[in-house]
Formats: sequence, C-alpha cells, structure tokens
Amino acid sequence: MAETVFLCTADEVVEGEIKQAPLPDGTNVALYRVAGTIYATADMCTHGEASLSEEGIINGKIVECTFHFGTFDVTTGEPTGMPCEIPLKTYPVTVVDGKVQIEV
Repeated sequence: MAETVFLCTADEVVEGEIKQAPLPDGTNVALYRVAGTIYATADMCTHGEASLSEEGIINGKIVECTFHFGTFDVTTGEPTGMPCEIPLKTYPVTVVDGKVQIEV
C-alpha cells in the first residue's frame, strides 16, 4: 500500500535548481520545477551512482549527471543521453496547501 510522504513546501522547489529531499527509508529524491510543475525522481543516477541533486545540472526538463554526463528527462525518468540507459524511478507529485507530497 502506498504511503504519502511530505517533502517540503512548494516554494522550496525553484525553477532551474534541484532540491534533495529524504524519504522515510533513508534514500533521497530529487525535486525539480519545470514550467511551473514539480517532478520527483530518484536522486541517484542509474549509471554512476552520483547524486543528481548534489552534482546534476538541470536545463529545462533535462537533468545532466556531471559524473559521466548522461542525461534524463525528469518528467518521465527516461534516459536521453549516453551512457545512461536505465530510467530513473519517478514518483507522482501532489501539492496540497503549498506542501509537496509524493506516494512511495
């Protein structure tokens, strides 16, 4: 059964930046605001085990992992540039009363 997890306030997720937020299991998610919509993915690159929130660069809806320069579409999790081939896990985001929540 899915659990709703509060991550932060919507104001903390800024367009052009990546915000890290912890999950109850100790892992992190990366939060992005793209054209006003907030998206959440796993924080770790599926290729090089690098933190996207700490080392990634967001440009529009594409996040680049600076470890090996692979890219992902944050709206779908799909890899868009080599060497990344495995999609990022994505989480459905809801914003309720200005609070960002995901289902885990």
